[in-house]
Amino acid sequence: MPLDHQGPLGRLRQGHEELILRLLRTHGPLSRGELGRLSGLSRTTLYDIVAALADGGAVVGTTPVPAERRRGRPVETLTLHPDAGQAIGIDFARRAVHVAAVNVAHEVIGSASQAHAADLGWEDRVDLAERLVAGLAGGTLRLGALSGIGVGVVGPVDDVPPDDTPRAARPALADLPLLLRKRFGVPVLLDNNTRLAALAEATWGAAAGVQDVLYLRLSYGVGGGLVVGGALHRGAHGLSGEFGHITAEPEGRRCSCGKDGCLETVASIGAVLDAHGTAADLPAFLAALPHDPAAAQVLDTVGTRIGTVLAAVCNAIGPDVTVLGGELAAAGPALFRPVERALLEHLMPISRSRADLRAAALGEAGGALGAIALVLHESPLLARYPAPDSLE
Repeated sequence: MPLDHQGPLGRLRQGHEELILRLLRTHGPLSRGELGRLSGLSRTTLYDIVAALADGGAVVGTTPVPAERRRGRPVETLTLHPDAGQAIGIDFARRAVHVAAVNVAHEVIGSASQAHAADLGWEDRVDLAERLVAGLAGGTLRLGALSGIGVGVVGPVDDVPPDDTPRAARPALADLPLLLRKRFGVPVLLDNNTRLAALAEATWGAAAGVQDVLYLRLSYGVGGGLVVGGALHRGAHGLSGEFGHITAEPEGRRCSCGKDGCLETVASIGAVLDAHGTAADLPAFLAALPHDPAAAQVLDTVGTRIGTVLAAVCNAIGPDVTVLGGELAAAGPALFRPVERALLEHLMPISRSRADLRAAALGEAGGALGAIALVLHESPLLARYPAPDSLE
């Protein structure tokens, strides 16, 4: 007798299927044991649901290649069908556009970047993003069942007004989702690009698979993001992660936010170059490090301020891993040593043995990959998964 999909049992089964699809979409490849642990389903129910999804083409199983196998029977992992859809991420940074593409099995298809003038308008930036996306995977990208793109931008992201709001009443950034929807024909998920880089590092990067991650980016600005329980934390008003505006020097310089002595006035690229006084740009400063005691001293001071601020945040939220990224992180041990020293000094003694400071792994693609992770984590997608023509 066929199952009534509108009855209680049918709705329960559909809920189980959606749960498995959501876990695979969010976490990427998982074994049946991991799926059972995350879903809470019994072994019998789980195997029945997975078998049905596999029969329908929504889920595929893979085994490790011989070089990756350990002793014993190889464990099969399950993923969403990689041909069923792809997600696009776009990061509109201050001076560049970065794009990336990932399929629903969490396989990175490609990424691309192009620098531009800081005052380039949004129409031109969207044109640039469209060209970069078209060049990924030979122009064969298909959104399929995902039907959405993720976008990262600089600065706070408030609620975007409706499309019919008079242009004079719309902030410049508010036009961006509308422009992108017209170009790509799909919904747009928008968030702060530094916060998205935190989600990317927790999904594919230095903290992959870690549930609670603190991320700090040291660039022309200083910001960060929190991943809590595996999900991006935005705060009540979308202002979470503004670590660059925690006071580092109470009597310090005036910050662009209006306060004095913010971490950004100490640890941004501009602040570091000003403190050094000789290097014309960051590459010149980094090149001088091995033989310039003044440059090393600047980083020692900056690293101490960073570590002190990070310790305060860590004492408040208790992350599993702290990730340090951005262009300034390329200074390596000359920066990381004083950061870690100050971090350990100011952490509660009980927390010091658990401190885990790591360098970011994704580089300039982090914001775009985080925008994709946003789609995979939060979009109400896969309602039609797999798309009827996606697996032919």
